[in-house]
Amino acid sequence: MSSRESILSRIRAALTDVPDGEGPDDVAVPRRYRRSHLRLGESPIDLFAERTAEYRATVVRTVPSGVPAAVAAALTHRGAHNLALPDGFPTELLPAGAWHWTPEPRDSGALELVDGVVTLAAAAIAVTGTIVLDTRPGQGRRALTLVPDYHLCIVRAEQIAHDVPDALGRLDPALPLTLISGPSATSDIELDRVEGVHGPRTLDVIIIESGPPEHP
Repeated sequence: MSSRESILSRIRAALTDVPDGEGPDDVAVPRRYRRSHLRLGESPIDLFAERTAEYRATVVRTVPSGVPAAVAAALTHRGAHNLALPDGFPTELLPAGAWHWTPEPRDSGALELVDGVVTLAAAAIAVTGTIVLDTRPGQGRRALTLVPDYHLCIVRAEQIAHDVPDALGRLDPALPLTLISGPSATSDIELDRVEGVHGPRTLDVIIIESGPPEHP
């Protein structure tokens, strides 16, 4: 018997007493683990901004009306002029100026020609400083944020979950998820850090807050 057959046999044996009509959602599974690691009174927005910056991403916090100016400042600082834009991205968030917005390219060769990409997010996680994308409108397919060397991501404050369980509860498990914790980076056995290996070398994050940002 192969290892695969052995594992499947043990699974079948463990399920012999399960009624034929019972499904996974019919039985409550107790989840007694800690669902959030935020300290009492700690702001998830503050923590997300702090943890994301620790990954060497640049974080800017602004109000809705300030988003176009924040986008313009980020793109100007990075020298990015030709940007890929995912389908369904809200154009009111874009600045007026000499930028060229390329509709979501469908092949990797075209993606390599743009200076970067600007997207929305599906969710974010305060404790880990992670951004989650799920390919819905404004986010694009997975390759859109993995091939270009620069990624500017716009996150609404209400999208920031305290911890991983909270974030996963907000997401559709049927959609492909991309979790981003800072710019793409890896280290070899000597701990030499190399950025831009598996995705963008540079990540900028703009957090949209409902009121005046505590830390401009």
